[in-house]
Amino acid sequence: MSRAFLVVLDSAGIGGAPDADQFFNGALPDTGANTLGHIYQACAPALPHMESLGLKQAITLASGLALPNTAELGGRFAAATEASLGKDTPSGHWELAGVPVPWAWHYFPDTAPAFPPDLLALVAQLAGTEGTLGNSHASGTEIIDDLAQEHIKTGWPICYTSADSVFQIAAHEEHFGLPRLLKLCEELAPHLHALKVGRVIARPFIGANGSFQRTKNRHDYAIATPAPTLLDWAQAEGHHTHAIGKISDIFSHRGIDTATKGRDAELMQDLHDRINTAPEGALTFANFVEFDTEFGHRRDAEGYAAHLTWFDGELGHILAALRQNDLLILTADHGNDPTWQGCDHTRERVPVLVAGAGQGEIGHIQMIDVAASIAAHLGLKERGSGVSFL
Repeated sequence: MSRAFLVVLDSAGIGGAPDADQFFNGALPDTGANTLGHIYQACAPALPHMESLGLKQAITLASGLALPNTAELGGRFAAATEASLGKDTPSGHWELAGVPVPWAWHYFPDTAPAFPPDLLALVAQLAGTEGTLGNSHASGTEIIDDLAQEHIKTGWPICYTSADSVFQIAAHEEHFGLPRLLKLCEELAPHLHALKVGRVIARPFIGANGSFQRTKNRHDYAIATPAPTLLDWAQAEGHHTHAIGKISDIFSHRGIDTATKGRDAELMQDLHDRINTAPEGALTFANFVEFDTEFGHRRDAEGYAAHLTWFDGELGHILAALRQNDLLILTADHGNDPTWQGCDHTRERVPVLVAGAGQGEIGHIQMIDVAASIAAHLGLKERGSGVSFL
């Protein structure tokens, strides 16, 4: 029996989505967006370990962008295309786990106000406040900077959204209270899920006097998947499943035996630990979110490149520690091109970089094929509707 590690670099797209012209940042279609390709062009990060798995070839396969490449190929690579009509966390992760989204997500209009009055009245009622703040599309860090002082003064929660199917609530961990914020989001979530809003996200922050920062205590209350996923398939057949990062939230804690959350550096240590200690047959599913939250949305190409460099350095140790017959797949859930206009995700294909399954090009695949391939590697009976590339 062998082990499988599925690692998502959140937002690390590689361009080339055939329907990118149907998705927008403001009035600009996502046509031409290429997260990793444009980071290479702008910052030229040194990523020898991902390049040894075929990263640059995957970018060329997805988008046609040719990049100088001298790395000897030591793994397999593909470019995966998403079928679901979204460029967000649930759509991408669910497909990677074998379940495309069968419905159209509900999105809030990019207007001011963004939310219907009855929804905000419900938020205020559940929060026990006389009102709410925000009520717009916004960058999470910017709206906190703008409204944190008023929030502390009034006690009203800050409500905002983005181009994704989300309703986000920011509140101060001390003045509003973290348990109170989590309870508010948990109670609100079923009302939003009924509208096919993908997630209600608690966004706690700390600080004072104009200096505020979000904490690691984010919690996503995601709508449940419409069918069992790779995690459920593995758990049902007795394989230990471990979630790293926001994976447990994305899958509503279904099909997961153990989970860890934290900042990316903490999560990387947990991934190292899993590489060293996970039992035979185990499935580890990890998400590293700071590519997206800290650098993609903030349109910080240099920061994104530096985080890729950090990750690649850690990857060298991971590759060296893999056991015989282990399977490691690196991929992404969507794009978030830090050189692009706006501050929202970008519709892109994603890389699929494979260690432990030989060398060479896999070609173009569907995102659901990742789940089918891992299921085949673990010897699971259920494979979903995808096709294994192993």
